Amino acid sequence: RVMRSLVLLAASLGVASAYLGIDAEQAISTSTFSCLKDNGYSFYISRIYRSNGAIDTTGIQNIKNAWSAGLSFVDAYIFPCHSSSCPSAAGQVENALNEMWSRGAMVGTVWIDVEIYNWSSNQGANRQFILDMVNKASEMGVYVGIYTNNNNWDEIVGINWSGVSQYPLWWANYNGQANFNNFKPFGGWSKPAIHQYTGDIKGPCSMGNFDQNWYP
Repeated sequence: RVMRSLVLLAASLGVASAYLGIDAEQAISTSTFSCLKDNGYSFYISRIYRSNGAIDTTGIQNIKNAWSAGLSFVDAYIFPCHSSSCPSAAGQVENALNEMWSRGAMVGTVWIDVEIYNWSSNQGANRQFILDMVNKASEMGVYVGIYTNNNNWDEIVGINWSGVSQYPLWWANYNGQANFNNFKPFGGWSKPAIHQYTGDIKGPCSMGNFDQNWYP
């Protein structure tokens, strides 16, 4: 429950705190997570469902390794499948969460990835798809959020659609700045919860490419 935990922690300290995290798709060992922690990264967001409709078992194992290494917060994200051969929107969420739990992995927030990749040209259908996903996640008792940015949101559902603005926003904008500066409100969000500020960088600890994230 990364969002709530971070807010409570910052409030209890009475100071402005900031946290750096990563998301990456490759297998990451517990020792590598420990090294990343020593290098200032305190949270990790892992893919648990792939755009081809497959469970990401590597991502699920990464969640367990991150916790074992002592990271403070661990989340997951679902990359939806839009093929007619894939389960329904709700079915994808149900399958991903049940598999994650059956393998003994737990997370704080589950993020729904909304970026331009095989979405329908029908914005109304896309809106319903997203609603079905977040409603199923909420029904299953998890905190849920949305990963997207202005351009993706505009093309997929329309820049002003605010149907899920009650959920936190993980904002993707590779401006290299670990802050919320230059955020332009859209989709009913006045500010993000997390900023993914770099993509596919080479980091410490012999890591392959990963994205950097910041939370105030």
